[in-house]
Amino acid sequence: MKFKKHFFLLFLVVCQTNFAQRSFGNFLKPSDSLNNKRKNTVFISEAVLTSGALIGLNQLWYADYPRSSFHFINDNSEWMQMDKMGHLFSSYHIGRFGSEMLQWSGASKQKQLIYGASLGFVFLTAVEFMDGYSAEWGASMGDVAANATGTALYVSQELIWKEQRIKPKFSFHTTQYSNYRPDVLGKTITEQILKDYNGQTYWFSANLHSFSKDSKIPKWLNLALGYGAEGMITGNGEQNLLISAPNPEKYRQFYLSFDVDLTKIDTKSHFLKTIFTIFNTVKIPAPTIEYSTHSRFKYHALYF
Repeated sequence: MKFKKHFFLLFLVVCQTNFAQRSFGNFLKPSDSLNNKRKNTVFISEAVLTSGALIGLNQLWYADYPRSSFHFINDNSEWMQMDKMGHLFSSYHIGRFGSEMLQWSGASKQKQLIYGASLGFVFLTAVEFMDGYSAEWGASMGDVAANATGTALYVSQELIWKEQRIKPKFSFHTTQYSNYRPDVLGKTITEQILKDYNGQTYWFSANLHSFSKDSKIPKWLNLALGYGAEGMITGNGEQNLLISAPNPEKYRQFYLSFDVDLTKIDTKSHFLKTIFTIFNTVKIPAPTIEYSTHSRFKYHALYF
């Protein structure tokens, strides 16, 4: 049920897409110095988006379930930690969005990291706080730790390398498991992308040229390590007995593949740069080697 926490990330992507479509040329070019009008626009927009998303979640999601006193739960063993990977991914990219918007306004690097990159952690932790007052769920320290890890991944690379050499990415394919619990794993393809952990793969995509700038490696070529899991109809496998469905073996999957860093493609168009930044959250389909405890090594001519 953690899929609701990805809602804000998708909302930002849609807004960023609309922003790109309506904006061209110099408007998309980051300011060379602090532009107070742009800075105020960023802060106001982020405040409205964050507040609107939290209010919307409260009314559309939490209002349908009973409240309780604030409490914690330990869900670290559920879904083979795929939900935690989702938290890391979302926190990183929401923070990246916040930081890049402040860069666009001409804010200093320090302010980009303090006020922009922290956006993902602040928002997702606020949602966790709301979970803590829901009788249906509860606040999870594992989720908070994953949120902090996503933010730290972005900030640490900016401090050490002054660039993002390793980026979390996402890919998805449909699975049979959603047929057994469509209310939890999704009825439509859109719901399944958010809710069916069996079809999700989270990647750490590393830009090879960034680690060897004097080499002849193409600037856009990445090597990606992926993580996934299958056989999950419920968060805890032993609960499968309560459902009229098979009780498949749960297993982890590890992937090695090539990828493309779209932001490294040379272009003078700030519109294209914005588009590349948006779609750089998705892993490019490519030949992939898979290792799992279920089938050992497997080769995919094209994996997504």
